[in-house]
Amino acid sequence: MNVLYCGDKNIEDGLVISILSLMKQVKEPLHIFVMTMDLTWGDQHIQPVSGETIRYLEDYIKRQDPENSITGINAAKLFQAEPPRANMETRFTPCCMLRLFADQIPELPDRILYLDNDVVCRRDCSGFYNQDMEEYELAGVPDYYGKWFFRKNLFHMDYINSGVLLLNLARIRETGLFERCRVLCEEKRMFMPDQSAINKLAVKKKLCPRAYNEQRKLRRDTVFQHFTTSFRFFPWLHTLTVKPWQIRQVHETLKLHEYDDILEEYTAVKAAMTAAL
Repeated sequence: MNVLYCGDKNIEDGLVISILSLMKQVKEPLHIFVMTMDLTWGDQHIQPVSGETIRYLEDYIKRQDPENSITGINAAKLFQAEPPRANMETRFTPCCMLRLFADQIPELPDRILYLDNDVVCRRDCSGFYNQDMEEYELAGVPDYYGKWFFRKNLFHMDYINSGVLLLNLARIRETGLFERCRVLCEEKRMFMPDQSAINKLAVKKKLCPRAYNEQRKLRRDTVFQHFTTSFRFFPWLHTLTVKPWQIRQVHETLKLHEYDDILEEYTAVKAAMTAAL
């Protein structure tokens, strides 16, 4: 199974947890790719996921299966060649848009599962990964909130969340989808720029059940749980953001203990990695 993560050094905690969850649920070898970059843009100073972290994680995942692999890819030069200028000052970090350069990386395979670093795999996702994608550029799940506000068609909720995407890179390279998304992000300021660009420009996207990107709360059929920001209405209207590596808040605020074994392993891996690095 080919898996893609994107981000800077700040994704490392989530990266570890997400990978550990995949190791628990997926019974085939994992080939993980991490697109990252080092970049200075105005007062923004972005540090990449370190090579030491990649090497430590590769050693760790190979202990379970020697065929597992993890590859770090520094995409700074690609990003600097086509920077999303209109969206560099938004609340979304430039690294959010790194996935739009995936078509430019020759070593990335034709089929790859993209995951945000705050996505935890709860059940075997092989069915999602192996679905028929011949006619589609990508597959994803409708955004829990955005499907109501950003849909193209009043009667068709087709605005997908970009945190879990099955990418048909071969098709994307043919249609030029990501190339057109990069141009749009360079020219037009948008809310959630990469997600908005994908939804606006994708010609063939496949809509999948909520279980494959649960953005609200754990349900019995959840395969991927995505720890996004959500709205809560009691005792007052407010937003709630709890990430998987915020273990105390996961327990106390979300009342969630579903992933305690993974979080315990994450704590041990992080301590050992810190000591080793």
